Amino acid sequence: MMKTSLDCDRGSLDLTQVQVMGILNTTPDSFSDGGQFNHLQNAVEQALAMVEQGASIIDIGGESTRPGAAEVSVKDELERVVPVISAIRQYDTSTLISVDTSKPEVMTAAIEAGGDIINDVYALRREGALRAAAATGAPVCLMHMQGQPRTMQSAPHYTDLIGDISDFFEKRIIACLEAGIPKEKLVLDPGFGFGKTLAHNYQLMAELQKLSKFGLPLLVGASRKSMIGNLLDRPVSQRLAGSLAAALFALERGASILRVHDVQATVDAVKVWQACRHPESLQD
Repeated sequence: MMKTSLDCDRGSLDLTQVQVMGILNTTPDSFSDGGQFNHLQNAVEQALAMVEQGASIIDIGGESTRPGAAEVSVKDELERVVPVISAIRQYDTSTLISVDTSKPEVMTAAIEAGGDIINDVYALRREGALRAAAATGAPVCLMHMQGQPRTMQSAPHYTDLIGDISDFFEKRIIACLEAGIPKEKLVLDPGFGFGKTLAHNYQLMAELQKLSKFGLPLLVGASRKSMIGNLLDRPVSQRLAGSLAAALFALERGASILRVHDVQATVDAVKVWQACRHPESLQD
């Protein structure tokens, strides 16, 4: 049975409704919006704007995970992420904040500063990450990634795409349980674009529902990614239509949370999608 809520200290996230996670990169080199929000006031204003547009979660990241991106020290990532969380909390005490990090020190500090969810592209595989995440008591999003961010797109290969990803999640769920993180605190992200070819990404999208067997919420982040750009031959700035199409298809295949750059457009698309599926809800 699929979970219907994700419980955080700040409140419960209703997973019977589509939840939109707005991306806030506080880095100078992220693939889509690098440098736009790496100043405190700009970052806070963007976060509040996304909440106004309908985001129920703000996902804050201080290190780019695009292929070839430079590594960021713990000190630098802390300086990029923690002040932004603290500043947002001065204006907004209820919206959930997730921290996009794989570093145990950043997980701990971010939750202490007012964060609610840990979103880790390494799925808590780095040394100390399991222990740190368990100690916070926060929900954790485990993402599948083949290889390392800097080299993950160098000829990725799978014997059985969905089977391999499923095996990965089974092992990570067990590791979390053994570390004291209960299953009801977990979210799964299949990792579109992380160690996957164009064909892998679209096969994964087509067969996404097979990952519902874990009974855990599925988070999908395809927004503006190369799987959209390469298919359509569009630069990052012209990938909105493709991103919305992928988001709506993901919902049809069982996604509960959409991680996106374009919050307003996504919220609008989801409202139309929901009205088409449930027109009775619009009757007087």
